[in-house]
Amino acid sequence: MTSTHQHPKTPDGLHHPGRWIALAVLVLAVLLVAVDATVLGLATPFLSEDLEPTGTQLLWIGDVYSFVIAGLLVSMGSLGDRIGRKKLLLSGATAFGAVSVLNAYATTPEMMILARALLGVAGATLMPSTLALIRNLFHDPRERSLAVGIWGAMASAGAAVGPVVGGLLLEHFWWGSVFLINLPVMAVLVAVGIKMIPESKNPAPGPWDLPSVGLSLVGMFGIVYAVKEAAAHGVGWEVAVSAVCGTAALVWFVRRQLRLPSPLLDMRLFHHRGFSGAVLADLLTILGLSGLVFFLSQFLQLVQGRGPLEAGLAELPAAVGAVTAGLSAGVVARRYSVRAVVSGGLAAIGAALAVVTVIHKETGYPLIGALLLVVGVGAGFAFTVTSDVILSSVPKEQAGSASAVSETAYELGAALGIALLGSIVTGVYRGFGTPEGVSAAAAKAAHESLGGAVETAQRLPAPLGGDLVLAAQEAFVNGLRVSAAVGAVVLLATATAAWHLLRGQKLEEGIIPEE
Repeated sequence: MTSTHQHPKTPDGLHHPGRWIALAVLVLAVLLVAVDATVLGLATPFLSEDLEPTGTQLLWIGDVYSFVIAGLLVSMGSLGDRIGRKKLLLSGATAFGAVSVLNAYATTPEMMILARALLGVAGATLMPSTLALIRNLFHDPRERSLAVGIWGAMASAGAAVGPVVGGLLLEHFWWGSVFLINLPVMAVLVAVGIKMIPESKNPAPGPWDLPSVGLSLVGMFGIVYAVKEAAAHGVGWEVAVSAVCGTAALVWFVRRQLRLPSPLLDMRLFHHRGFSGAVLADLLTILGLSGLVFFLSQFLQLVQGRGPLEAGLAELPAAVGAVTAGLSAGVVARRYSVRAVVSGGLAAIGAALAVVTVIHKETGYPLIGALLLVVGVGAGFAFTVTSDVILSSVPKEQAGSASAVSETAYELGAALGIALLGSIVTGVYRGFGTPEGVSAAAAKAAHESLGGAVETAQRLPAPLGGDLVLAAQEAFVNGLRVSAAVGAVVLLATATAAWHLLRGQKLEEGIIPEE
């Protein structure tokens, strides 16, 4: 097995003339998958009006995409190592475009949940392939850090760009258009990728273990479902069964990986303190970013009354901060230290979430924009550096599996950001009292979601409808404050943990190839 820090003399690997064009195509894929994780934030009010989902269905529509991706990433990363990462990427891109049409034309909440789940299956083939191909395109550590920085910037920024893209489309088209935008992007990816991306895979991968695939999917789904339902409705028998089944499946998965000669995921990687710390930081960074962006989208529209495009543009500072920090993260980490950059990024996100606890309906945009900028910068630094640490910790033959670990942390963080923080928002929101005179049926619809309350109010007499909206908005803001407080505590605690776990961790230095 190739040593982690040995870089053979491969001039065309170091100086491949098409590597930066190939990187552009890979970045396009990861940007689109990241955008799709949050683009529904702005479309939620329109989707709610059209499909009339319950509050629980609405949460599933928002997060099942990330749940499925998180559950399948390890399996797909390992599959790419075996059949070829380019082949998996292009096949997944084709499927992603096709399933996007099904999302755009969904006619019921159940159909929408299924379509989002299938989109997650396709998305799971794209994310680990992109990072693994970067590992094999760029052998020089400094070039690879820049490439990973660009990749990380797009992955972090995608969560913030989603609302802008969604807002622009929703100003002129119906909510399904946020999915149809995937078609031309995937067409470009496939057309250019066929010519410009070189194939790579593990030359001796061993068999693909299907029982491990099933265990990882069941385990991820069971745990995340239990967390989401417990936060929203309390602990019941369904939550307990889901948690037990999910935990049992993950324990079985780990034990099986330790016994297999060619595991889907080499669990021994987690014995490395730096690797484990980087994965934890990855997950919590994206949890804070995606949770904040998702719910501020609704706050800006349904509480402050902004249009979709205006709300999307209002969240742009997060993307600007993520891109700027991501591109400079490698240089900053080498000048100072990995743990300083990662812990500082996590602390910045935690501090911004702490400030969210004091916002209210009339909060001016300068404060909101500044918070989003701080979150973007923090996420750009932390996510990019941790991805580089994870990727450089393994031999290139295992690049797909390592990439899958990084991406699993990303997608699970995105899912938990929406599910856990969202369930807190929903739980607090449903406790508001409806004004006297509102019928039981109208009150039930209003308690499902803020979008449902706004729609219900439009069918009531003006004074009564206005009172209902004000009560619902106040409840939503209260929920947002509570969830932000929880998120702040988690992020600040993770910043402290990362400071200790990443002690002594360094990024590899660049090398000059021998002539």
